[in-house]
Amino acid sequence: MNGPEFASESASVNSTTLHYERGGEGPTVLLIHGFPQDWYEWRHVMPRLARRFSVVAVDLRGVGGSAAPATGYDAACMATDVAELVEGLAVGPVHVVGHDVGGWVAYALARLRPELVRTLLVMETLLPGIQPADAPPVEVPLWHGGFHMVPELPETLVHGREAAYFRYFFDIGTTPEYVVTDEEIEHYVTAYGDIARLHAAFEMYRAIPENAAFNDAHRTPVDVPLLLVGGEQVFGPGMPHLAKQLRAEYGWTDVDAAIVAGARHYLPEERPGEIAELIETHAQRGGSS
Repeated sequence: MNGPEFASESASVNSTTLHYERGGEGPTVLLIHGFPQDWYEWRHVMPRLARRFSVVAVDLRGVGGSAAPATGYDAACMATDVAELVEGLAVGPVHVVGHDVGGWVAYALARLRPELVRTLLVMETLLPGIQPADAPPVEVPLWHGGFHMVPELPETLVHGREAAYFRYFFDIGTTPEYVVTDEEIEHYVTAYGDIARLHAAFEMYRAIPENAAFNDAHRTPVDVPLLLVGGEQVFGPGMPHLAKQLRAEYGWTDVDAAIVAGARHYLPEERPGEIAELIETHAQRGGSS
């Protein structure tokens, strides 16, 4: 990465250990990755944000440099991991950004510990159990969710074939003008490179029913400014409908949606400049200084 220096650090939280990258100065932005990624998905966004913010990009439990316990992969438990990290670093309240499965964790964090969240940005994901009836269909294949929820089988089939499996997702999840390189994919292969870490990744999907129940149970008013961001060619068209439902049925008093024109799923890698600008602009809603 070009720009400010980032340090690799770790912290003991919630009976496990989280790895994170940290750099910059100012109010803290916490970045939470998706699948099949780790903190590295933010590598092009972090230097720009670090000009104005202290940036913390975390590896979720089970991924990359974080420990991989056998259990605890529901969004609420992983949100507790992150909450304890924020408390331990004494940097709250923070601007929280979650992509893909990291969006589930970010959403749960704002529900469980809203006092720790200055603003919330959830990017390129559906929220389990919250499916607006009037949202347009997603025009990309979503077969992998059901596959990942099958007990044990995905670990067996994907182990040793991670590069080919991950390449499939990056190829359909970015526009043709952007290519995730083989070297970059090898970073992610290493981040998920043993059975314990593959198990962790698939356990996050197996927890979808638990996450849906959590989301359904949390409908009290919440004042954290929330921005839903989606690529025009994947989840973007459904984001305004999701925002409307969150306002009407889930107590969100300040929620909006943004669609990244012409983009697909892996926005921090495909459109890092636009994503950094969205994060910076949204942070101003909660006070960035």
